[in-house]
Amino acid sequence: MKTLQKKLLFFMLVVLPMGMFAQNILKGRVLDSATQSPLPSVNIAVVNSTSGTATDFDGNFTLSNLSNGDQIVFSYVGFVKQTFTYKGEKEITILMIEDANQLEGVVVIGYGSVKKEDATGSLVSVTTKDFNKGAIVSADQLLTGKVAGLRITSNGGQPDSAPNIRIRGGSSLSANSSPLIVIDGIPLDNTTQAGVSNPLSFINPNDIESFTVLKDASASAIYGSRASNGVIIITTKKGTSGQAQYNYSANVSVGKVGKKIDVMNGKEFTQFIEQYHPTYTNYLGIDDPNSTLVDDPSTPGVIEGRILYDTDWQDEIYRTAISTDHNFSAKTNLYKVLPMRASLGYTKNEGLVKTNDYERYNYSLKLTPKLFTDHLKIDANARLINVVKNSIDEGGALGGAIKMDPTKPLYDYSASNRFGGYYQDLVTNSNNISGQYNPLALLEQRNRPERVLRFLGNIEMDYKMHFLPELRAVLNLGIDASKARIRETFNNNAIATYRVINNDTDYVFNPGLNYLENQKMTNVTMDSYLAYAKSFDGFVNKFDIQGGYSYQNFKNDGNKEIYRYNIDTGIREVQPNVNNPNNRYYNVLNLQSFFGRANIDLANKYLVTLTFRADGSSLFREDKRWGYFPSAAVAWKLKEESFLSNVAFVNDAKVRIGVGKTGQQDITGTVGFYPSTPLFSVGSNSSQYLYGSNLYSALAFNEDLTWEKTTTYNLGIDFDFFKNNFLSGSFDIYKKETNDLLARVPLPPGQGLTDTFVKNVGSTEGKGFELSLNVKPVQTEDYKLEVYTNVAYSYVKVTDLKDVDKVQAGGNLPTGTGVNIADHVVGLQPYSFWVFEQLYDADGNVIPGAFVDRNGDNVITNDDRYYKAVRPNWTFGFGFAFNYKNWDLSSSFRGQFGGQVYNSRILTSGWVDSAIPVNNNSLSNVLNFYGGESDLAFQNFNGNATFSDYFLEDATFLRCENIILGYKFNKLIKTSSLRLYGALNNPFLITKYGGQDPENFGAIDTNFYPRPTSYTFGLSLDF
Repeated sequence: MKTLQKKLLFFMLVVLPMGMFAQNILKGRVLDSATQSPLPSVNIAVVNSTSGTATDFDGNFTLSNLSNGDQIVFSYVGFVKQTFTYKGEKEITILMIEDANQLEGVVVIGYGSVKKEDATGSLVSVTTKDFNKGAIVSADQLLTGKVAGLRITSNGGQPDSAPNIRIRGGSSLSANSSPLIVIDGIPLDNTTQAGVSNPLSFINPNDIESFTVLKDASASAIYGSRASNGVIIITTKKGTSGQAQYNYSANVSVGKVGKKIDVMNGKEFTQFIEQYHPTYTNYLGIDDPNSTLVDDPSTPGVIEGRILYDTDWQDEIYRTAISTDHNFSAKTNLYKVLPMRASLGYTKNEGLVKTNDYERYNYSLKLTPKLFTDHLKIDANARLINVVKNSIDEGGALGGAIKMDPTKPLYDYSASNRFGGYYQDLVTNSNNISGQYNPLALLEQRNRPERVLRFLGNIEMDYKMHFLPELRAVLNLGIDASKARIRETFNNNAIATYRVINNDTDYVFNPGLNYLENQKMTNVTMDSYLAYAKSFDGFVNKFDIQGGYSYQNFKNDGNKEIYRYNIDTGIREVQPNVNNPNNRYYNVLNLQSFFGRANIDLANKYLVTLTFRADGSSLFREDKRWGYFPSAAVAWKLKEESFLSNVAFVNDAKVRIGVGKTGQQDITGTVGFYPSTPLFSVGSNSSQYLYGSNLYSALAFNEDLTWEKTTTYNLGIDFDFFKNNFLSGSFDIYKKETNDLLARVPLPPGQGLTDTFVKNVGSTEGKGFELSLNVKPVQTEDYKLEVYTNVAYSYVKVTDLKDVDKVQAGGNLPTGTGVNIADHVVGLQPYSFWVFEQLYDADGNVIPGAFVDRNGDNVITNDDRYYKAVRPNWTFGFGFAFNYKNWDLSSSFRGQFGGQVYNSRILTSGWVDSAIPVNNNSLSNVLNFYGGESDLAFQNFNGNATFSDYFLEDATFLRCENIILGYKFNKLIKTSSLRLYGALNNPFLITKYGGQDPENFGAIDTNFYPRPTSYTFGLSLDF
């Protein structure tokens, strides 16, 4: 009996516990299902238990004290949550699947991110799969036409053409109206580097993961003073925590001119001169009929012994542009603790205009490690760009190609030619030349390399307190530094270096340096803030609050030297500037801010966001320096209510309402820096009052300048209907009120040391709506079709200008100097054209020089002019993406309804007398009257005719942005894949506009650089 008791006791104390422990220990490994690589730091929790752990660097884990039936949950950011039911297993392997919906559902906002379903402001996220594709040079081209209310208009077809970006029409008059652009936490300077037309061309489009466009004040107010015109946040691609992945992509593009200006050819021009200007037929052809000329004309004619040619000057300055782009990227997890991504990019772009070349080298490195068991997250970015471009006077060449006499040859190799073999009219007058430069010589006889080296880097450290995990401390340090150099030189026989000597009997050349500029720019950023987040089980479901400090300092340091020929010394020398002997510019701007935000979730139905920011700018006097910008927004999750929770076709529905105030201080582009500070400039040596001493002149300033302020009201709804997200989108209506407008206005004599200067002058009011729709009508295993569309209406008007009638808005016409046509006027849309109303006869034919006497005083004066809005109010975009197995076909379109464009080609080359030589120079070509492009009724355009609304044409258009067809080869070698594609960019344009292109931000079509139609073949290899 005792022996039995001892055996039972031994079994209970030793054997049973050992068996229990053996059965309760679970070992395992967590892998990425796509790459089979281990996932470190995966969170593992046992439901209804305090047990839990995380995977190590190799994805391994161990759990103990388990019971049969326990639910084990595996969760990892960016992957679908996995649940495993324990049934006594000793070892398991868990495969985690990447959650594309989860990644797309998180949007980046100011100083953080938020789930899209929890966003209270009006914002749109555009990710990689939605980008425009094909011949893409700069980041803005990825986004064009994709977002309702976002209008991106390039200045033309140059490889780095500057974009004009407006969100909801902008808010300012003379101040900067562009949105704030933030790249990986660094707000960019609004001042572009010398030699850089497009500030977004420096970032490799292949490195961009997503754009987030913040449109209303409740979304953008966290950025305060720089957010009045909206915010665009650019997030770049990150590394991976799994197996190394590589990508090589390349493409080659062939670009051609879509539409040229229809001017007369040699034969038509000869007939025109004979018919309308017979006294000038001796100007046709060239002076020496015995010259030996290259490019022998196919059908030469002879007038009075002169050789005639048929030169298409547009063909001579344009070319078939060949461009190529190469990118290589690698993302991996170094030493299994350091996710990283590195990339190299090379772009070589030829512009349509000869010698307009653009070359760019991109280097980037991104590190995203997590340390101290994920308590410290680090996001480090380094980006380097090297740009070299040759940017000769394309505008002069484009204008010259339109007006150059087509009966003149391209080259002249006669013994008397001293211009490097280029034909050149040579009419001397008062130590100068008149007549037109040969437009091809203008391009090829100068060299202007513009070089920019730019570095953009930052490190953001996000630390979750060990003693209080709900509290985080974030510090972001960044620098944006660049160095630019421009050096323009002339060739030995360049016409531009020609100078007449000896009383017009001889001339000399002085080749060499013409222009030199060196510039250094530095933008230093520091953001620091605390964030506290907490979840609850009660009515207050969760909340997070944050508060912090932001610092930015911008420095722009450089000098410009313009060289001119000195006829007395016979050398080229720096043009003197007595007010600035070193030709230097040095500007510093400092912005400092305090900000706070609170997000509150009530009952998982009602979302509240409160934001406040205080901004200080060094542009204002100390007592005017600070501006205060609050915002508030509320969202109601309708789907969580009982009346919708059981409605099957409603996947999501949310109503948003917000109001907020933002600020604007950037008036430097209009008046330069320090507009509120009294400064002096040195006088010239000829203005000395006492021998050896100079006088100083006071510069204009306004010590009362203060913040421009914009208040935005927004009401919106987000929706997602039917199975598989068949129909989703958003609809917003808004109103914007801007007060204390910063604008350059006229000043009464003697009141401001100048006749115009900047004041806070009044108000504008904007309103509109935006609709975005996404439809997925086909979603099967083999077929997928997605369609998107957006439309926006925006109307802005000036409501008050205080004590001035109007503010001059530019709109310079290509006739004379300082001939402007645009104004900002109370009660009208900003930038409206001031024009005369043209009269027409009963048959609709124009009556030259006849205008409507609108005030009835029988005299045509400026009092009879009226204002015509030229900016479009309606913009739209749409497109589709279709997939059949491994094939993909996509296309995108965009356009506008309304708006006007001033067709200045008619003004410069569309009238009978425009061909007549001025000051004894050469004939000028004219628009093709025989082709019906111009009206023979106009003998000339003098006086009031320049401002006739006859020149204004409807700017409505529909542009096909791209058409792309591709095929993907899967698993070529193991997990590698290859996609081949062909693309058409800008294949067609539908418009009634008679000029070259109606898409013109300034609404004046003059010397426009045509947008190319490009044919692209490319590949993308993943391995």
